Amino acid sequence: MTDNVKNDWDLRSEKVQKNQVAAYDEMRRRCPVAHDEFMGYSVFKNADVQHVLDHPEIYSNVVSTRHIAVPNGMDAPEHTTFRAVNDKYFTPERLREFEPKIREVVKNLVADLPRGIEVNVMDGFAQAYAMRIQNAFMGWPASLEKPLIEWIEKNREATLRRDREQIGKVALEFDTYIRELLDARRERAAAGNPQDVTAELLTDTMQLPGQESRTMTDEEIVSLIRNWTVGELSTVSACAGIIVNFLARNPQEQARLRESLGEGHAEIAAAVEEIMRLEDPLVTNRRVTTEDTVLGGRTIPANSRVTINWSSANRDEDAFEDALAYNPHRDQSRNLVYGDGIHVCPGAPLARLELRLLMEELLKATKSIVPGDESDAPATENATYPISGYSTVRVVFG
Repeated sequence: MTDNVKNDWDLRSEKVQKNQVAAYDEMRRRCPVAHDEFMGYSVFKNADVQHVLDHPEIYSNVVSTRHIAVPNGMDAPEHTTFRAVNDKYFTPERLREFEPKIREVVKNLVADLPRGIEVNVMDGFAQAYAMRIQNAFMGWPASLEKPLIEWIEKNREATLRRDREQIGKVALEFDTYIRELLDARRERAAAGNPQDVTAELLTDTMQLPGQESRTMTDEEIVSLIRNWTVGELSTVSACAGIIVNFLARNPQEQARLRESLGEGHAEIAAAVEEIMRLEDPLVTNRRVTTEDTVLGGRTIPANSRVTINWSSANRDEDAFEDALAYNPHRDQSRNLVYGDGIHVCPGAPLARLELRLLMEELLKATKSIVPGDESDAPATENATYPISGYSTVRVVFG
């Protein structure tokens, strides 16, 4: 347990929330495994994070017993079974089939962006980008766009406050949306109508050790979809702001990448990977220790909360040469933006595809992207935990 442990920092402090990235950089150098009341033991060093990922038997993903979390809140062998169902939706074949739909969504959104006047891309564009791709992937109606965007914000606020009552209400609201979609898919199947990913989940079979093969329960499907949705909407919308801001702040690299468009995808893909390393769209993930252990020279008791800080791990000077500098051609083997080990992000192939297409279409459709007017205030405003990136990104598209 972490009761009565001296606190080394406070994630919810004004200083940390004002500039998360800078605060995490400071903690990595000052106290690589740091305790606070909100996060438990936060892990900031790349090597220490990798150790956690390599030892799921010590650092368990079952951080809550109040509800199931498919598959990210499970350990083996249960995790292995559900992960097999999960991963079939992100194969190269599926993504090749889905790529034209993503490009169409992105192209239409970029075409609608105003030219020659200042626009805040976090006000509409970034959320619509994430939501419409999600809808296309799942086969969901456009009418879900607004309520799910509002749901993400409610979930963010409840998480930051650790308001368990509100978290429960927000979860129930999401469950209601998804159960209605599942019921509608059952009706469509009975009528012989075409099916989609949401409907396919109803027929997927799995077999837990010692049990007979079966389909997933509605509770399990809702949990899996919640995992996809929270990960997709909050992180991908953050990515949109991060990428637009990077291009606006780095005109020479913007020009180089625009020139590379006729030479294949490699330069754009490498740039996206490096931008995500520098500004990780996912701040943290949780674990709980199954036994007393030592990490980064610090003793951590059994049943303690441990928080992986991805943002810091990917900027670790001991893992990357000139770690805080942008270098799209660097060795990315220690880049943990999508995690590692048995819990590596299942949607990583989709995320890489979405972000590459976003950058390609932004560069194709514009001649320039520059920061907005900063005579009175910065053109960017940092997001607060648990969101990464920016709450405001004002730019002018030319």
